[in-house]
Amino acid sequence: MGLSNLGIFHTLIGVIAIIAAIASYIRFGKINLAHGSGKVYFYGTVITSLTALGISKLGGFNAGHVFALFIVVLVVTAYWLNSSKKGNNKARFLENFLLSFSFFLSWVPTVNETLTRVPIGHPLAKAPTDPIIAKTLLVFLLLFIAGSAYQFIQQRKINKMAAAA
Repeated sequence: MGLSNLGIFHTLIGVIAIIAAIASYIRFGKINLAHGSGKVYFYGTVITSLTALGISKLGGFNAGHVFALFIVVLVVTAYWLNSSKKGNNKARFLENFLLSFSFFLSWVPTVNETLTRVPIGHPLAKAPTDPIIAKTLLVFLLLFIAGSAYQFIQQRKINKMAAAA
């Protein structure tokens, strides 16, 4: 598969972050930074994004690096909202969205790299422009939209209950 040591570390931490996010979604319906799975997602995503800066098929700083830095900005902003706006339930809307958006964006390189490498010797996609990549990302986009709508509705219920108390 031609991965460097940094590429292997990057991939391993990225997979751990994805598993943690999925566990948090299953348990809480969102990436919950107040619990272990959410924290693993946060730190794993930051490490994965920063290690991506040392990886380049194209040589030098490129759009993929900007993408990784954007994901860091999303999760760090969500972390800031979580830690500094504890009593502000309205901040949870943005926090939930930023974490879910970062999770969705993390799938763009994940899907591309996986489908152009696996199975080894006969990958499912020949290039990033292959239709299977676009179709797979469309499914993830639809899941992101549906999940974000669900989180919004759930947070609105939480906020109404808190206001009534």
